[in-house]
Amino acid sequence: MEPQLLKRIIEAALLASAQPLSLPQLSGLFDEFEMPSHEDLAKAVEELKADAEGRGIELVEVASGFRYQVCNDVHAHVCRLWSERQTRYSRALLETLSLIAYRQPITRAEIEQIRGVAVSTNIVRTLEEREWVRVVGYRDLPGKPALFGTTKAFLDYFNLKSLDQLPPLSEIRDIEDIDPQLSLDGPETPRAPDEPDADSGEGTDTHGDTPHPGQHAPAPTTDEDAHAEHKMRDDTPEPAA
Repeated sequence: MEPQLLKRIIEAALLASAQPLSLPQLSGLFDEFEMPSHEDLAKAVEELKADAEGRGIELVEVASGFRYQVCNDVHAHVCRLWSERQTRYSRALLETLSLIAYRQPITRAEIEQIRGVAVSTNIVRTLEEREWVRVVGYRDLPGKPALFGTTKAFLDYFNLKSLDQLPPLSEIRDIEDIDPQLSLDGPETPRAPDEPDADSGEGTDTHGDTPHPGQHAPAPTTDEDAHAEHKMRDDTPEPAA
């Protein structure tokens, strides 16, 4: 197949798809008589990346595959196309997600011990509904507490190819340094987990769910986490699909 035609097919497929596409998925677009080699596909993707330089969109690789997305420098303007009200995530939810990302696999009790407050059921439910975390196993303790880990959907949302791309904790001073699309209401005060909407952040307005050019990954903010960074990153498993 002509290289130029191959590029056009891949470009059209990536623009038409609502999800990132991997090289095997792109290969599935062709029948057995015209199927390009893996090398030809990879070369076409690299050329498409180069073609997008200096434009308003870019071709990036995330955990699930390749996708076109809006460049950071123009996103603030483009996001105005999506006017629906979105959920703003609370500090408690983001801290919980951060601990799961950096210390996975981790149990709910371990998260509560680090944060010093109970983890609301709404937090866990919201993270699971967003498909950012999932149960990856069970701790060999009485009661068999569930172990939580992140998913490919988490990596895709935060524009990461793997957990190795999580920013070092030493580079993040405060959880409010997270992308403004995940803006917070202010400092959190200790509370019981059953306070209305305390941890879910429901009813507030932001562009948290709006299609975006990729996020910066969240990180815990406790001093204990900073000291434990090296061990966490070494022991962190890759999330299953």
